[in-house]
Amino acid sequence: MLDQIALLAAVTLLGVLEQAYFSLQVIYARRKYKVSPPGTAGPPEFERVFRAQVNCSEYFPIFLSVLWVAGLFFQQAVAAVCGLLYLYARYRYFQGYTLSAQGRLAPMYFSAKVLWILIGLATVGLLIHFLPLNSFVRTMEMPSQLQLLFSWQSWNTGHSLRLLQYPACSRRASGTGTTATRNAALANV
Repeated sequence: MLDQIALLAAVTLLGVLEQAYFSLQVIYARRKYKVSPPGTAGPPEFERVFRAQVNCSEYFPIFLSVLWVAGLFFQQAVAAVCGLLYLYARYRYFQGYTLSAQGRLAPMYFSAKVLWILIGLATVGLLIHFLPLNSFVRTMEMPSQLQLLFSWQSWNTGHSLRLLQYPACSRRASGTGTTATRNAALANV
């Protein structure tokens, strides 16, 4: 069980450590530029550090949510790699923003793309989990040769596409098979 979530847990811990690092940078900037809490206004250098930390914190819950959903329902290793890319992009974003407002743009765009990829992976994983794919393939309107050749087979560990061993396939391709024959064969899958 723990092997199935170990990579996700490691990326989560790295993300939490990164957030702590960003918070410490704000504390150091407050001391350096003499901006006492709860104030957030100060020299532009301080405000950039402060905004970089706040921006990263705003996206962190979204990142964690889609990281775990993608890892649990799609594939752990792919989600973990995307998570590492996201954390690296956010680190580059923070470093770039502290130097100049323009320095944040490229890492911001990259981290947004990685976040959208994670959202896509999470969505696909949940669709695979919740949709009854056997009945979906049976009711889909697709060319009969493809419908006869492929069917989704649900296994305990996920879903995989397998080739049907259906002798009427050649009759259907030649035009002699019937819809009733096809439906009977699909019902036995």
